[in-house]
Amino acid sequence: MKQFMRAAFFSLLSFFALIPVVSYADPGSSCHFHGSKPAAESTILKCASQRKDNLVKSGKLDKNWGPTKPASIAEFEGKKGKEWKVSFVNLDAQDKAKTNLFMFFTLTGNFIAANHTGQ
Repeated sequence: MKQFMRAAFFSLLSFFALIPVVSYADPGSSCHFHGSKPAAESTILKCASQRKDNLVKSGKLDKNWGPTKPASIAEFEGKKGKEWKVSFVNLDAQDKAKTNLFMFFTLTGNFIAANHTGQ
């Protein structure tokens, strides 16, 4: 009987080892959308600001980017269809080649990438 209980216990233990661990997304994930309806400009601007703030908090952008607001937003034809392009300008940036920050979103509002070149 002891051997049966041991075998059952270890079988149950190995079963739970196969279950994936649930992980939660970061606070910036509130800007994840499904469907095909284009997002409103105001939604994209809000998501771009949230994403920029997360980049500042994670240290990927200097802290002086924190107070910057979106300078422009435009819809354009990207590699995989229409996209949103949001730009920020920081005249106080230490690297003068990086005074502009560009963020790209799908037309529905999902984040694609951020860079200083706009490409």
